[in-house]
Amino acid sequence: MAKILDQPRYKCALTAMQTVQSIPGALPILHSGPGCGQKLAGGAGSSGHFSHNIFPCTNISEKEVVFGGEKKLRETITNAIKVIDAELYVVLTSCTSEVIGDDAEEIVRSFKSSEKPVIYASTPGFKGNNYLGNDWVIKAIIEQYLKPSDKKIKGLVNIWAGVPLHDPFWLGNLRQLEKLVEEIGLIPNTIFGYDRGVKNLNRIPEAEFNLLVAPWAGLENVKLLEKKFGTPYLHYPTLPIGAAETSKFLRAVGEFAGIDKQKVEDIITKNEEEYYYYIERFADVFLETRVMSKRFVVVSDAQYSLAITKFLVNDFGLFPSKQYIIDDTPEKYRKDIEGYFKELNYDIEAEVAFSSDGYQIHNEIKNTDFHGYPLILGSSWEKKVAQETKAHYLSISWPIQERLVINGSYVGYGGGLKLLEDIYSVVLTRFN
Repeated sequence: MAKILDQPRYKCALTAMQTVQSIPGALPILHSGPGCGQKLAGGAGSSGHFSHNIFPCTNISEKEVVFGGEKKLRETITNAIKVIDAELYVVLTSCTSEVIGDDAEEIVRSFKSSEKPVIYASTPGFKGNNYLGNDWVIKAIIEQYLKPSDKKIKGLVNIWAGVPLHDPFWLGNLRQLEKLVEEIGLIPNTIFGYDRGVKNLNRIPEAEFNLLVAPWAGLENVKLLEKKFGTPYLHYPTLPIGAAETSKFLRAVGEFAGIDKQKVEDIITKNEEEYYYYIERFADVFLETRVMSKRFVVVSDAQYSLAITKFLVNDFGLFPSKQYIIDDTPEKYRKDIEGYFKELNYDIEAEVAFSSDGYQIHNEIKNTDFHGYPLILGSSWEKKVAQETKAHYLSISWPIQERLVINGSYVGYGGGLKLLEDIYSVVLTRFN
């Protein structure tokens, strides 16, 4: 029996239009009704190459539902190429266009000889959410756009992490990951955000390896890149936050890339010394603000639930309550993810629940004994339950309504310090 989803934590697969919009030079073309794109575009911006409100759409009406919309799709693609100067056009399908049986793939194939490349991805909402939609767009780019390269650039690494625009910290995270791999002598290649885009997209087959920093999203695509271009991949499941995980990350990347171990250790030592200098300066604040319970709960996607849990346990000695993963993680990945939550210091293990039901999650939180004022990290949906449990609360995942994230990030050594700043800025308000 169908259930009502209370407090949605993700959007439908067509939201993959945001993935396209995050690649400078790429343009989504929607084969959908007029309301879909307007609701999914959101106000979080785009790559900056086009306004996030610029996206050609077939605006399917009752006429197309009855008689088919293939002619209108062909006209929309033709006019988009004439009017909008993009470097890559990506046609995305919706529930309506797929239910009525329009062959969007065949229409796109007819533009094979066009001056500008046009590709296609099937993204109806009934097939999945925007985490999967993001993967399907990247898969379409790999299969339909990228061409094999005869050369491999030594040290060039493609970095994949997070879902653009949906993750409030998507851009800041990518930039910090770039800086980390640069620090140990590698050349980062990312496709999203300012000054990246299609030019970097074309370099993907030239990379020495792919680096996926995520528990599951994107895993099938790095495997596809290995199969198509012979490019090996390193899957590092934990977004590195703070000293413990960032140092592990640098060692893992350095070893995979064949970088001198002593060079990597010298870089780690330098960063850790500065990191712990700041921790020691504010040790009294952390020790004396005992109004916060040592127990915490994260309500977010697999990426942030895992990363923040590891940081708060391994770097800061807090104890995890049940952690909630709300991205509707595919079943085949869940066992591995549960295993990652057992890889904590001090032999601590965190219980994990995969649930997108906000009502159920909040009831469980309200009935948990945190032995004091808990720390709740989640979305704006968690604000109410935080008030009811007198918790310290910080929004870190979509939807966020009470804070603006421009290029912020919790990645790396500095990211860990920033997360502590944000948490204790909330804790200290209890004294005022």
